Amino acid sequence: MARKPLIRVAVVESDPLRLVGFQALFNSVSGFDLVPASLPDIGVLQSIGLVLLGNRNTENLFDLMATLKATRPGLRIIVTGSGDEETILKAIVAGAKGYVDEAASPAEFVQAVRVVSQGSIWAPRHVFCMFIERVGSAPGCMFPAGRASFTDREKEVLELLVAGRSNKEIGSPLGIGERTVKAHVAKLLRKVGVQNRIALSVHALTHSLVIAK
Repeated sequence: MARKPLIRVAVVESDPLRLVGFQALFNSVSGFDLVPASLPDIGVLQSIGLVLLGNRNTENLFDLMATLKATRPGLRIIVTGSGDEETILKAIVAGAKGYVDEAASPAEFVQAVRVVSQGSIWAPRHVFCMFIERVGSAPGCMFPAGRASFTDREKEVLELLVAGRSNKEIGSPLGIGERTVKAHVAKLLRKVGVQNRIALSVHALTHSLVIAK
């Protein structure tokens, strides 16, 4: 059997102890190649598709993310560090593919990197819960007139996406492949005018496009 390719991860971290911790963690599990890096390094490390970005100064976080995205538009960013629900959500909406709290377990860090490397989003469940509570009194599933129109299949995909399902978990009950799911999600993103799945989920909930289940 062919071996799975290594997941190459750059770590931009100002705290040397946390950097050592990340190196020890990812050296202890198979399938990862961890590379300490500075921001200028990311632009030339074309083989790196994912970066762990330490959040030590929230005021600068979004500037750092904007710099990285401008240099490498396809780069997948996971922010690590402390942050309240609003900060986490803003980071995701700004283009981060994941946010892992500094108090998360080693297993959570590994799982987050695996999930994001596969094209999905990683975020704490309480971030979703905050928005579910905000729209808890919303009426049933509806797609208001005058807004973006969706096909029946897109509505089904959106409802499962809001429930936090992966592409595989969306495709299975609908009888479609992951590639088809990705195509539907891409169309939904374009129609709604957002950049990622978290922003799409939040938009769907806050605009009563689906009812939280």
